[in-house]
Amino acid sequence: MTDKPNETPESTPAHPAASSGQTAASPYDNPTGELPIQGQRTEHHVPRTDDELGLDPQVPPAGQPRPESGTAPNYAFATIPPAPPAGAETTRLRRRGEYKRGTLDLGLLGLRLVLGLTFLYHGMQKLTGWFHGPGLDGTRSMLEHGGWKYIDLSAAMLTVSEVGGGALIVLGLATPLAAGAVLASILDAWLWKQSMAPGFQYKTVELESILVGLAAVLILTGPGRLSLDRARGWATRPAWGSFAILILAVLAAAGAYAVLHGGNPFQ
Repeated sequence: MTDKPNETPESTPAHPAASSGQTAASPYDNPTGELPIQGQRTEHHVPRTDDELGLDPQVPPAGQPRPESGTAPNYAFATIPPAPPAGAETTRLRRRGEYKRGTLDLGLLGLRLVLGLTFLYHGMQKLTGWFHGPGLDGTRSMLEHGGWKYIDLSAAMLTVSEVGGGALIVLGLATPLAAGAVLASILDAWLWKQSMAPGFQYKTVELESILVGLAAVLILTGPGRLSLDRARGWATRPAWGSFAILILAVLAAAGAYAVLHGGNPFQ
């Protein structure tokens, strides 16, 4: 007689499916939490398209016109900001580039020093007699023998334009007016020396021609930021006002020469 293990009702299989050969079901087989019915096969459908996911941005298909400008597109799922207008980024970059002047201001300072100190030197020669100059008396005598009229007025205009204009150019203060004053003065000197030689003689007026060009360039470029005019518009962005001062300086020189001296400088 063989011993048999004690059999109790609790030793029977917990799941009938295990004894029948079927796979036991688990609550994790179905994400919805519903247990599958015994003997019934379940399949899970995975969403694969935007429609099944519930995402429909309502983007117009290719070939259809997009919404008119000024109306924000209506998206059912997300709001996409409109693209910036064309040229906005380019404009911003250009504005940044305008402040990159490099050595421009330093070069304008050098131009002002050369031009202003030259006129200040000659003006002090005429006003005070410094630097082996003629002084006021010698200046009046020079103008009188040179055919100028109204000697006192001519000497005063010449001295003030060279001393005052030269000092203001060095400081960079009221630069367009100062450069216009020295431009008119040196243009009259150019015409006067040209009248002493027959025809056109560039060698005679070579220095005066260089000074005329420097004064005109300074009017058109402005004094730069290394000046007392740095807060003024004409310091870095001269416009039509500076060009008008250039024209007025040329007209003033021609009028002063016609009234105070007269004659054709090329004869």
